[in-house]
Amino acid sequence: MIGVAILGAGIGAEHLAALRTLPDCFDVRRIIDRDLLRARSLCAGPACTVSADIADALTDPSIDLIDICLPPHLHVAVTLQALAAGKHVVCEKPIATSLEDVARIEDAARAAARRVFPVFQYRWGPSLSKLRALMASGLTGALHSAALETHWNRGTDYYAAPWRGTWEGERGGAVLGHAIHNHDLLCHIGGDVASVMAMTTTRINDIETEDCAAISLEMASGALCTSSITLGAATNETRLRLVFERLTATSGTAPYDPGSVPWRFVARDLCDQAAIDSVTTKVHAERTGFAGFFEQVAHALAGQQNTAVTLDAGAQSIALVTAIYHAARTGERVTLPLPADHPLSKGWLP
Repeated sequence: MIGVAILGAGIGAEHLAALRTLPDCFDVRRIIDRDLLRARSLCAGPACTVSADIADALTDPSIDLIDICLPPHLHVAVTLQALAAGKHVVCEKPIATSLEDVARIEDAARAAARRVFPVFQYRWGPSLSKLRALMASGLTGALHSAALETHWNRGTDYYAAPWRGTWEGERGGAVLGHAIHNHDLLCHIGGDVASVMAMTTTRINDIETEDCAAISLEMASGALCTSSITLGAATNETRLRLVFERLTATSGTAPYDPGSVPWRFVARDLCDQAAIDSVTTKVHAERTGFAGFFEQVAHALAGQQNTAVTLDAGAQSIALVTAIYHAARTGERVTLPLPADHPLSKGWLP
């Protein structure tokens, strides 16, 4: 049983709901939030306590895992504090906002012999399980191209929180806070990004950070991909279209858990369709979104076979965001991996 403290009762409420689907793995023992009424509304049972002080969780010997659901500007400092206290860490995106801070987290995790799990819940769900099975069977072939759409609706209600839409508080806009999940999913499926070109702008809301972007990505495999991002859509929709050598995979439009809804897997050669359908019908359903994410965290901490998100994946996501911002500001085609002395190694804040 893994003792958990959730820091932040906003998105932390969704984490809590997922953790409660895994009662044999996790015991949420503390919820920390400055708004004690909000925290108490989530806490159920005498074994769960509420407070406003993060130190209460860090010094509690019954807590094994600190689940960081705080605003982005707090992620690095609290992650380092948790590791120094001997705790494993789950950290909402982004884990950091500079290559230097990622390196600090990597060093601290290694020194503490503890794990850091960046939150990328898009990787789980029945449709993603089917796609991975098709890839493992050889029925997809190589990825040729992909188109990602992060078309969401964010307005004044969303930006009522004073830290949102600011470089100081949110540390980035739609590239960092919204499309980062789609970009992680692309790398999870298609491998490393080799180069990126990008344009960003602010067109929808009166904020400091970008709320629209158009990005071109060349994968190390040679696949060519695009990412279209806006926070001015009529509805919230996430869509992925992945064109492989032997089939095309098209997602639904579920905005926050694309793997939860059916995808279409269409063979390029109609002779392959029966084999594709046979594989997908035999795949066991897996947990979706946060529940799938936390299930793999539990397996990892128990030393079992797992597909948990690694700190390396979190580092990759921050390197890609760095490259996108650099490309957008300079107009250059930026190659990855980035060197340690990259101009934005200390962060991309203006």
